[in-house]
Amino acid sequence: MGHLYFARHGQTVWNVENKICGATDSPLTEKGHEQAMELGQEIIRQGIHVDEILHSPLSRAKDTALHVSKMIGVPVREEIRLIEQNFGKWEGTARDGIGFLESKKMFASSYEGGESMLKLGQRIYNLIDEIKKEEGKTYLLVAHNGIARAVQSYFFDMTNEEYASFGIRNCQIVRYDW
Repeated sequence: MGHLYFARHGQTVWNVENKICGATDSPLTEKGHEQAMELGQEIIRQGIHVDEILHSPLSRAKDTALHVSKMIGVPVREEIRLIEQNFGKWEGTARDGIGFLESKKMFASSYEGGESMLKLGQRIYNLIDEIKKEEGKTYLLVAHNGIARAVQSYFFDMTNEEYASFGIRNCQIVRYDW
């Protein structure tokens, strides 16, 4: 049985400011860099074998992946499909804003200039389908909370409400089995 690992990037400036990052590039904080190194240490501690790290092109995920790569000696590769969902008009607004939380429940909405949950799901499902075909190779995907939702929904049935509210902590690592 094969598996896949997923980790969210470290803490960003906009995470601290409670803003929606989305496809906007918000850099890691000092704590975010520390979290990335702790993630690498946790992978070593757990004896997790990874053949390659795929990361989002946004700097917060790339920098996290580079820290981990350096620590565990595994190559990294940018994967454009791992870029965070574009939340359109909501980017840079409060993460807990009522309008945003309600709009996340509308899966076909593109947030006035962004990307719908359905389109996000399509690109992530296609990527995972490709990875699944590479038998014997274990990947660590380093990306974002919106991507974490799509990955979780690939492996587990979720209601719309569960999907919209799902999230993982900065630099949390999750294992998924085929």
